[in-house]
Amino acid sequence: MACSKTIACLFTMLLLAPAIMAADPDPLQDFCVADLDGNAVRVNGYPCIPQSEAGDDFLFSSKLARGGNTSTPNGSAVTRLDVTEFPGENTQGISMNRVDFAPGGTNPPHIHPRATEIGLVMKGELLVGIIGSNESGNRLYSRVVHAGENFLIPRGLMHFQFNAGDTEATMFVSFNSQNPGIVFVPLTLFGSNPPIPTPVLTRALRVDAGVVELLKSRFAGGSFQAS
Repeated sequence: MACSKTIACLFTMLLLAPAIMAADPDPLQDFCVADLDGNAVRVNGYPCIPQSEAGDDFLFSSKLARGGNTSTPNGSAVTRLDVTEFPGENTQGISMNRVDFAPGGTNPPHIHPRATEIGLVMKGELLVGIIGSNESGNRLYSRVVHAGENFLIPRGLMHFQFNAGDTEATMFVSFNSQNPGIVFVPLTLFGSNPPIPTPVLTRALRVDAGVVELLKSRFAGGSFQAS
């Protein structure tokens, strides 16, 4: 009986291993252009447009050729090229963003729960910071990254970029997911819907209720962006 239970456990682990280890699922065809307007049930991605109707535009995009308006509260502009903007990425396990920074602009602390990120600074210089987990003692890994240099953000770790120069800066980042997801740290804490109860935040952050209410007022309405 013990032997049969052990075999059953091992068999279950083998069945679950691919799901535990996988990022985005591997594609089962050359391409699966996302049907963003369809009403079909979504499981893990979008349903496919019939290949006979896909054409070839799905393989090309000029969306990242131009930067966004950096006159924002963060002093930065994110131009996304995930599956919702580039349907050909569907099932391919990849996406890309462009981020432009005004002098002193920041891409605030955030997390991508579903993807590792690799970035290339194209113009200017950016202070890139990655905060490790408890295992690293919440260590801050940071460096000023110059044009032509790369940086790596491990999946799920909090990170930020800040324009450390006197001129505009631009970076391009790629993800190993068609939809990496974004968790904005300030917005999550102070702009959630419904709001996190103030007593929870005052105890967790060790500040007075007035400080929490002030921060909530700054993030009301969910206005925020990061990449």
